[in-house]
Amino acid sequence: MERLLNFDHLAHFSGAALLAATATSFIYINQCRSYFSQIRQGFIAYQRQRNDNSTKKKTKGKGANPDDNTFVIGFFHPHCSSGGGGERVLWKAIQALGELKEGKLMDRRTNKSKKSASNYSADEESLNNCKNLVVVIYTVDKPSASYEKDLLAHVRERFSITIPKSLSLHFVHLHEEKHLLQKSKRFTLMAESLGTTQLAWCALSAVTPHVFFDTTGCAFTFFVARILAGCKVGAYVHYPTISTDMLSLVWKRRPTYNNDAKVAANPIVTCAKLIYYVMFAILYGLVGSLANLVMVNSSWTKNHIQYLWKLSGKIQVVFPPVDTKSLKALPLGNRENMILSIGQFRPEKDHTLQLLSFAKLLEIEEMRNSEVKLVLIGSCRGEDDRQLVDQLQKLARELNIQNHVEFVLNQPYSILKDYLSRASIGIHTMWNEHFGIGVVEMMAAGLVTIAHESGGPESDIIQSPWKEETLDYSYCTGCLASNAEQYAALMSAIIKNGSSSDLVMKIRENGRKHAEQFSDEVFMNEFKGALLSSSLLK
Repeated sequence: MERLLNFDHLAHFSGAALLAATATSFIYINQCRSYFSQIRQGFIAYQRQRNDNSTKKKTKGKGANPDDNTFVIGFFHPHCSSGGGGERVLWKAIQALGELKEGKLMDRRTNKSKKSASNYSADEESLNNCKNLVVVIYTVDKPSASYEKDLLAHVRERFSITIPKSLSLHFVHLHEEKHLLQKSKRFTLMAESLGTTQLAWCALSAVTPHVFFDTTGCAFTFFVARILAGCKVGAYVHYPTISTDMLSLVWKRRPTYNNDAKVAANPIVTCAKLIYYVMFAILYGLVGSLANLVMVNSSWTKNHIQYLWKLSGKIQVVFPPVDTKSLKALPLGNRENMILSIGQFRPEKDHTLQLLSFAKLLEIEEMRNSEVKLVLIGSCRGEDDRQLVDQLQKLARELNIQNHVEFVLNQPYSILKDYLSRASIGIHTMWNEHFGIGVVEMMAAGLVTIAHESGGPESDIIQSPWKEETLDYSYCTGCLASNAEQYAALMSAIIKNGSSSDLVMKIRENGRKHAEQFSDEVFMNEFKGALLSSSLLK
């Protein structure tokens, strides 16, 4: 009897503790939302004063924004001044918002698919908020008097993107909090996620928007933005932070750039890492499901995000923008025996496989005395990337191919276009590349492109690959391979056919035509359509 009473007391105590914790959490969240709401109102007052709108009357009636005709969208993109594909997506998205503000909605001529997001119409409230858009960008760049001017000039030069002057931009500099993004040597996924969560708190404490839009894949920031700050949350996901493929690699104890050989060799450590990954995947799925609107860059990414973010709403594929217009103006003929690789020098890009494939190509008797050349062009973000390039150059010497290999680092877009106009073959070796902007660029420029048989290149870009045994090549858009032998065989076959042969020219033409579906214009249309058909602008 006494035991039953003790158990009954324990149950009551546990229930009371749970109720108290729930009430405390509710009070804390409400206090946080009140705090962030005051910050938003303060920014709106500042913006009103900045634009000299204090004498304008508030729009009343249906569709009016109560926040004095100012609707704020904040982009969380700490390295917004970088020159990668993620930054191109960011600035194209901002350009699209500028066009929405000017009343330029979707151009239906560029979207033929009946399932296109741009076929949806917007309501009055969304259109009204479009007219009153203000864009905030959270960055860890150091502030300066000419920062905005210099950055927009860089965006024009690097990406050929011009932001409409009618769109008000405001930068929140989090330079003092840059250390929160430093990589951790242990428990990297969780440590970096917690770091971005803290950075998001700092960002929103400076300016709280109506819509928090993450374009860097930092899903744990959604908790701060949605739950604590009361923002609506949008996301453009380039790749899942964790995926079932990563779990499979650990389970199979396969060493890769993110699964150290020492860990893979130890079954106990592997088991512990699996438990850690599964726990992280559950948390990642919960915070990811807080997003009101999710856009992803490929079918491959969509499948993984859909599996992990089970509670999220509709997930839309919006292919990243590629400057196909200028690239398709390059001539298809008179190409050199040059094999070109485009991509940042990072471990996951697997430039090592490119060198090994090229070395095997030169082992083929007909290729030994040829003038074929491999050019690796890309950017280095820091010392780690520079060390990787040094290792690749060392490997080229060890393979005795250094006289046939050229490294081109941190060059402007004009230099890249020059190489694209001369090269005959494009090579891309990243396993499970999330999309593959470089693959599309090479196809649009007229290169016969060989990509890895996985990820976005396989699911969306090179859907009709050519193989040596293929008889009907009239529909082929490129090639796919998964190991050094396959890459070498395909490169050899293309070179032997000749850069002006019917086969090679047909693949060039098909690849260029297929690349048009990933153009800037298609992205702008799809991005606008996804926004206007969602609840973000309401």
